Amino acid sequence: MEWFDSLGNKELLVLGTAAAMFLVCLYQLWQYHRAEWKYAAKNRLKNAAFLFVLSLLAVGSVFLIPGQPVIAGLETLPVYESEPYAVINHDEPFFTDEEKDRDVFEHYGELDYLGRCTAAEAMLGPELLPQSEREDISEIKPSGWQSVRYEDLIEDAFLYHRCHLIAYGLSGQNANAGNLITGTQYMNMEGMRPIEGVVASYIHRTGNHVLYRVTPYFEGSDLVARGVLIEAVSIEDDGDGIMLNRFCFNVQPGIRISYSDGSSHRE
Repeated sequence: MEWFDSLGNKELLVLGTAAAMFLVCLYQLWQYHRAEWKYAAKNRLKNAAFLFVLSLLAVGSVFLIPGQPVIAGLETLPVYESEPYAVINHDEPFFTDEEKDRDVFEHYGELDYLGRCTAAEAMLGPELLPQSEREDISEIKPSGWQSVRYEDLIEDAFLYHRCHLIAYGLSGQNANAGNLITGTQYMNMEGMRPIEGVVASYIHRTGNHVLYRVTPYFEGSDLVARGVLIEAVSIEDDGDGIMLNRFCFNVQPGIRISYSDGSSHRE
């Protein structure tokens, strides 16, 4: 049961609580049928109804509130070895023909019930390139955010950056909470930035469009993503200019990260 294996401790606790409430609800109904006094019977029935509604709400909080998207095609998470990213599916993105046949758009998914980013997708082109100076984004505190420094291990000292799923240089997006995750300096600068640079250069050079999607991968109820999947394909030349599918690892050499809450320590 893959859906069960994907649940984190918090989700399992909620489901366990819901199951317990449902059992108590059944007990109350049983007592209702046994009750001799009319007043006592009504109370039993009210309690059963109340517990039943609570159990439904608890289950809904796990399954109905927007959660993490399934990354179509990515059956197993690649293992980090030494490179900042891994090539997925021979660099061919998972877009369908219908997804490629769209006008210019941009879409940023809603935060899930843990306040985590879901996915960002856009048909990039000259129309979306930034037209003004980049603004301050320090007001946004992505899930798992911690301001921690390692002076001797990281060039700019800070372990975490506010990483745009779709870069400002491609979309002009600034303080958009649906487009910012807690990412390491290594993932941002070594993994994502080179890909973003190639795509931006292509758009500036050709004026063509690129279908672009970035999906963060969170394990269970972790607040910090294990990495992001970046898919991109150029449209007018049917992928001759841009065709890539890369998983960028949210790691930092020399530092061990607790993805559950963003805490860290030296290896």
